[in-house]
Amino acid sequence: MKIAMVSEHASPLAAMGGEDAGGQNVHVAQLAAALTRQGHAVSVYTRRDRPEPPERAEAPDGYEVVHVEAGPPERVPKDRLLPHMGGFAQRLRDAWAAEPPDIVHAHFWMSGLAALWAADAAELPVVQTYHALGTVKRRHQGEADTSPPARVRLERDIGARCAGVIATCRDELAELADMDVPEDKVAVIPCGVDLEHFTPVGPAAGREGRHRVLAAGRLVPRKGLDTTIKALRDLPGTELLVAGGPAEGPVEGDPEARRLRRVAEETGVSDRVRMPGRIPHEEMPAQFRSADAVVCTPWYEPFGIVPLEAMACGVPVVAGAVGGMKDSVDDGVTGALVPDATPQAVAAAVRPYLEDPELLRRTGRAGRMRACALYSWDAIAAETIKAYELAAA
Repeated sequence: MKIAMVSEHASPLAAMGGEDAGGQNVHVAQLAAALTRQGHAVSVYTRRDRPEPPERAEAPDGYEVVHVEAGPPERVPKDRLLPHMGGFAQRLRDAWAAEPPDIVHAHFWMSGLAALWAADAAELPVVQTYHALGTVKRRHQGEADTSPPARVRLERDIGARCAGVIATCRDELAELADMDVPEDKVAVIPCGVDLEHFTPVGPAAGREGRHRVLAAGRLVPRKGLDTTIKALRDLPGTELLVAGGPAEGPVEGDPEARRLRRVAEETGVSDRVRMPGRIPHEEMPAQFRSADAVVCTPWYEPFGIVPLEAMACGVPVVAGAVGGMKDSVDDGVTGALVPDATPQAVAAAVRPYLEDPELLRRTGRAGRMRACALYSWDAIAAETIKAYELAAA
């Protein structure tokens, strides 16, 4: 099958950790790689945000990345990209008129807009993965939401017009139903994890004698890292490693990092919070293995790749019971889900893993088994092909 993926702001070649570089980049890169391994021809179309890369580049995993001219060749925050989607769509239309794909898979709502405009002329089927929904973002961020005002209306239009929708978790189904997306148009296919990179076997990063919990991800308020910092107050003898920071420059220059430092000082735990900044992807397995538990306490989470990476490394996960983490974390088996993720509740959920080495080992083994059974990228790719075939039919 010839597959065109559209990921307007999230290049699969981007360095992780930037303001708009996170789980979607990983998802697109790993899904494209798995589909390529299974014999499909994959081209990922992403907006050119730097002048240097060639128009077409081959990724290390064999798929093609096409840098599309749409707006200035520099980084533009994704919430300001909507005016450039018409130009993006026109270039997609020109490319597909010459070489039409069998299926178009759009990642994020603005990619869906551009893909539908471009695919209309050639009558190409479009499958949409939202990765995040405007209704959910607005509900949790309120006035702080910087999305274009038309986002919710346009997402609803995309759901009506596309041939199929891939939801990454069951929580998303109710949101899509409220958008009047027909249930028979939706397939629930989660994100995956690289089971050869994230493993329980291998070196662990060094640490001092005390316990360690780890939190990983972009430094943005919605990730709820302040909750995890405050939980340290009830976890004496435990340090927190925060793996995340700007793609370039020192972590001290990041506004959210400075805010989190103040939270740590006000809570009286600053001597137990380590913030080394962004840690390269290849070094993360060792960081996970160094931890007694991985903690994820976001306000909301469309899916959440960090819990899968931790589970694949055999580390228990304590997570807020939101979004995709309600699917990925098996409560009481591979970790703990915290319905009301207050600092006190998070600390209470973490404490058993610090006090009971056998529970920690048993939970870690269960996490690895669950990751292998349900979340390999090859299995995710096979399910995605089924969704493509249904949409194409």
